[in-house]
Amino acid sequence: MDQHEQAIWVEKYTEMLDPARKSTRPPHMAYQRDRARVIHSASFRRLQSKTQIFGLNESDFFRTRLTHSMEVAQIGSGIVEHLALRDDADNYQAWLPSPYLIEAICLAHDLGHPPFGHGGEVALNYMMRHHGGFEGNAQTLRILAHLGEYTPQNGLDLTRRATLGVMKYPAIYEDLAEQDQDYQACLNLAPVTDFKTWNMKPWHPPKCLYQEEAAVFEWVLAPFNDQDRTLFLGLKQPPIPGLGQRVRTQFKAFDTTIMELADDIAYGIHDLEDAVAMKMVSRELWQAEVMQHPHFKTHRLWDDTMTDRLFSGSSKQRKHAVSKMVGLMVEEICVVEQEQFSHPLLRYQACLPEAQAQVLELLKQFVFKNVITIPEVKGMEYKGQLIVMTLFEALEANADRLLPANTLAKFNQAATERAQKRVICDYIAGMTNNYASKLYEKFFLPKQGSVFDRI
Repeated sequence: MDQHEQAIWVEKYTEMLDPARKSTRPPHMAYQRDRARVIHSASFRRLQSKTQIFGLNESDFFRTRLTHSMEVAQIGSGIVEHLALRDDADNYQAWLPSPYLIEAICLAHDLGHPPFGHGGEVALNYMMRHHGGFEGNAQTLRILAHLGEYTPQNGLDLTRRATLGVMKYPAIYEDLAEQDQDYQACLNLAPVTDFKTWNMKPWHPPKCLYQEEAAVFEWVLAPFNDQDRTLFLGLKQPPIPGLGQRVRTQFKAFDTTIMELADDIAYGIHDLEDAVAMKMVSRELWQAEVMQHPHFKTHRLWDDTMTDRLFSGSSKQRKHAVSKMVGLMVEEICVVEQEQFSHPLLRYQACLPEAQAQVLELLKQFVFKNVITIPEVKGMEYKGQLIVMTLFEALEANADRLLPANTLAKFNQAATERAQKRVICDYIAGMTNNYASKLYEKFFLPKQGSVFDRI
């Protein structure tokens, strides 16, 4: 990669708007600043009080979005280090992200997740369904481009390459919704009047970006030629219509594939550790649904010693097993090429071989089935959903009485109903689980709240 190409990818949006502000720092320092801006942002700190899987009051041991993001960053930098040492590394070495860059991308990947996990995400999407939608990854870009505190109007203002790496789903909400017949049918339903009876299942949002960030989206994609852009932005229909699956994007950038593998490994293995530690899954269930599964029997990546350590009751043995499982995945990651793309950042893709990919997917499904979808967890998700939707409705209807001064100023300056709703949405999306719960109690529980409580 020559200096001109490097300069393109370390450019910030504010530098494009005002070339006089262009930095002369070398690329590694630009990406180091990206990482620093993420770490020191308020959105990153708030992840310590946002749900990963278990409620924050369950224990101080289990993972939050913050510790999950830190683990994703560690795995991501490990993947880059591994890829740099592979025999075929000369093919893609010049385009590997630096450790600073991949850590910035990984640390930022969950910044936009709202309180109460995916339950909060779906609830906010329902409230914004006719006004641009809500989606956690789209909210992440919004923080990077507009809401973050490092510039007055352009958010955290990361480099172009870091911003590209965070964009998992390169499509605008309206473009996806327009092509999704199932979602269009939902949009035509009568509004729900009783949130307690609302079924969130059909309202999982399209994986998208917001129209409000379209200018930044265009800036990020500017270095790609027309053919690459058209292909990269292509959409695919769900394989079986009518099952609530969304129209999806098809492609991701090179750095994004590394981040997503790190995220999947952390989800499938580290979140499994929490489930085992909390005794939510038994050795017998693990044996039946993982060790005896046809995919694992075909690709037997470890023996029964791993099971013994995982369910030994010893935190040290369990941690040793988890570390070994992560290593088995990371050490097999390779880089393949999508020949239809000309630009290296779109052509190169990090991936797992079939054996490791199938076993990792098996672990993710095991956690999803036996932890995420059980009534105890879903019940907390339902509770969070009610809190989010009720707060949204109350704050919008009583903005002048209930919004804090700085948020009310934004609300009053908003020129359209959509813009006003986005202000409310941004405010709620930035809340932690605890803050949202306390605000709900202050407003709606007679014996809670005080004039001295700060909002």
